[in-house]
Amino acid sequence: MVLNYIWTGFFLVAFIVASGRLLLDKDVAVFTEIVDASFASAKSGVEISIGLTGMLTLWLGLMKIGEKGGLIQAFARLASPVFSKLFPEIPRNHPVAGSIFMNISANLLGLDNAATPMGLKTMQQLQELNAQPDKASNAMIMFLCINASGLTVIPITILMYRAQLGAANPSDVFLPILLATFISTIVAILGVCYKQRINVFQRNLLLFFGIMGLFIGGLIWLFTAIEQEKLSLYSTLTANIILFMVICGFIASGIKKRIHVYNTFIEGAKDGFKTAITIIPYLVAILVSIGVFRASGAMDFLIEGVRTGIAFIGLDTRFVEALPTILMKPLSGSGARGMMIDAMNTYGSDSFVGRLVCIVQGSTDTTFYVVALYYGSVAIRHIRYTIQISLLADLAGAIASVLLAYMFFG
Repeated sequence: MVLNYIWTGFFLVAFIVASGRLLLDKDVAVFTEIVDASFASAKSGVEISIGLTGMLTLWLGLMKIGEKGGLIQAFARLASPVFSKLFPEIPRNHPVAGSIFMNISANLLGLDNAATPMGLKTMQQLQELNAQPDKASNAMIMFLCINASGLTVIPITILMYRAQLGAANPSDVFLPILLATFISTIVAILGVCYKQRINVFQRNLLLFFGIMGLFIGGLIWLFTAIEQEKLSLYSTLTANIILFMVICGFIASGIKKRIHVYNTFIEGAKDGFKTAITIIPYLVAILVSIGVFRASGAMDFLIEGVRTGIAFIGLDTRFVEALPTILMKPLSGSGARGMMIDAMNTYGSDSFVGRLVCIVQGSTDTTFYVVALYYGSVAIRHIRYTIQISLLADLAGAIASVLLAYMFFG
């Protein structure tokens, strides 16, 4: 129901704004721009789905080997002490806990090509446990909100963009990004725990949050100890080594269990193609509504309104230049990335705004894309409070990004 209101709301607002531009400014091209944007967005949705087909086929095939080889169950046992508290509806040591563990681990390492197929596999397993197939379960909501919060340890892509655009120290945003995304993830988890009446003061959860805090602190120490120019090299190398070890581990587990590895891979890979086709309507629907909203000028109208309000109350308005990226981030990953690059080109990669947009880009994931992709893969229509909690995490990440930008870069 929530997604239905949001989807129709985008079109309604776009129509009102476009009509205003036509009547007041005599902008006769506005509806042409909207129609062109809707067609381009629909094409983009199909291209994204087709682009995912190869990754889904590969990783779902490998995960089928890992499942039959017992590796997924091993991950489930490893994650059980924490996940049994955050996902109380999942049976103890169920394979889906291992899939969740692998998805979150891939996200932490910034391995999007692996994280997305693992996440879609997780949704399929959670759907098998779901008593109401068209309604999101509590476990699905927790999983989606954690993914939408976008916890990533080392944002390699952002550091690479900064280097390409001439930043004197491309990795100077690493620490504020890490802190901002950690805050957004904690807000997402706490928000879902509140809605689902999960006691966050349980010993295992407190221990988990403590270990995460120590982990973040250790990364900060390591970050300060490594030469800046070597950080991206070491990060990329480490992530790729881990990824290849995971692939080899899946195959080795299958060989150890004496299963037919090739046939098992083919069995799982077939699901990858089916999943890619299934998500096309959901992605097209959400991307078209976002494209229409942007093309109508509604986004620009909103930004100018905020700018006027901030200036009126006498606050520093430098962060307002980053609002296009902040507002676009939950809607479109590629749109937010384009706005981040545009801001760095306009104001300079080492400017306050240039650094702020990078922190924002790394603080969360793209909420509406994640929701459409993951829920669409299992045909969930009633998403309950997923959007509300995810947008709350986005807001926390955005506020944290602005505050940290002022704290680190003045």
